[in-house]
Amino acid sequence: MQTIAELRAAGKAAIDAAREINDRAKAENRDLTEAEEKDYAAKLVEHRSFEKRIAREEELRALGGNAANPLKVAGEERGDGNIGLTGKDVARFSMVRLMRALANPNDRSAQAAAAFELEASAEAAKKVGNQGGELRGVTIPNEVLIRGVNGAERRDLTVGTATEGGNTVQTDLLATSFIDILRNRMSVMQAGATMLEGLSGNVAIPRQTGAATAAWVTEGNAPAESQQAFDQVGMGPKTVAAFVDVSRRLMLQSSLSVEAFVRNDLAQVLALAIDLGALNGSGSAGQPRGILQTAGIGSVAIGTNGGPATWDHIVDLETVVGNANADVPTSAYLTNAAQRGRLKKTAELGATNGLGIWRDNEVNGYRAIASNQVPRTLTKGTGTNLSAIIFGNFADLIIGMWGGLDLLVDPFTSSTTGTTRFVAMQDVDSALRRLASFAAITDATA
Repeated sequence: MQTIAELRAAGKAAIDAAREINDRAKAENRDLTEAEEKDYAAKLVEHRSFEKRIAREEELRALGGNAANPLKVAGEERGDGNIGLTGKDVARFSMVRLMRALANPNDRSAQAAAAFELEASAEAAKKVGNQGGELRGVTIPNEVLIRGVNGAERRDLTVGTATEGGNTVQTDLLATSFIDILRNRMSVMQAGATMLEGLSGNVAIPRQTGAATAAWVTEGNAPAESQQAFDQVGMGPKTVAAFVDVSRRLMLQSSLSVEAFVRNDLAQVLALAIDLGALNGSGSAGQPRGILQTAGIGSVAIGTNGGPATWDHIVDLETVVGNANADVPTSAYLTNAAQRGRLKKTAELGATNGLGIWRDNEVNGYRAIASNQVPRTLTKGTGTNLSAIIFGNFADLIIGMWGGLDLLVDPFTSSTTGTTRFVAMQDVDSALRRLASFAAITDATA
């Protein structure tokens, strides 16, 4: 059963064939032959037939039916990039075919081959657009992003070099979904951050700012009235972008693996950017506000000009969060590789057995994670190249994702090298649900 996009492509092909017949006669300065007249008329009839079928399908779509369009679902427009694809539809969707169509807009066969993908992307863009979202290129439906495909991770993919994409040709390797790759690559997710997917519009998350109180009472007396106090944590979409260059030969020769390579690589680069925003985003210039830039979290200072972190400082981070009743067993320490190395060589207080503060990816009995997205170029007084160390309940860090993934093609930037650049953009934001859940050192020397 043909989709509306496939019907339109077939109708356009009929018109193009009719125009080709007419143009050939014009170029030869003659009228159509009898055979050409018949062919010309047949192509116009064929085109009108497709137009009638499209009109019927669109009428059924408006009335709530899905007919030849498997993408329309009954119910309210959600604006979340989900378009109601079935498992069969999702398995049918090929990002490679879509990329080829985007890279070759005048190639009739490429457009026809990707008719389903173009239709699905148009529906996803409509869902986002109906909520006021900014449309950029085509929008990959959310359902496609959450399924796994075959492949592995690389960047700047080239058939000629095995380690840069050549190994994808006729190779069957396992890969997880785009969303899962994002999760796995983000250190804040490893630390336990909460991800909200498929959001639409601005989001307000309730936050308790004051607790109700309990009181002892004597017989016959009522307790004093008290109630919790609440405010809201606001989140709105902010755009992060990444790109990957794919060679022409790789796109032509590779099997499904190239789709996974590109998808995985884009996810990895996006994850690093999202991670950095959640940790140290400025809150301005289109960036989310990260943990270290959020006023009101706990703080432990080492010195006027910074200094080496010691066991006392590490425990003090836990104490600051604990004094606010915000420490939980799943809390974690998060810092960069330089501080990890430093803490491995720094003994615990009173240790005589040579054991370092950081061992077996644990610090002070909590999980310890290292990511170079945690800054190591901070300054304080005369101190430079200082690092941050964060402790907290990362479940109170909310990562929000809006809509599907927007995909743009840039055939010009790397055209001289025979590659095509694909740019992916994702709307994301982050926020702290509870400020007291976090404390940070921002002046540790390596």
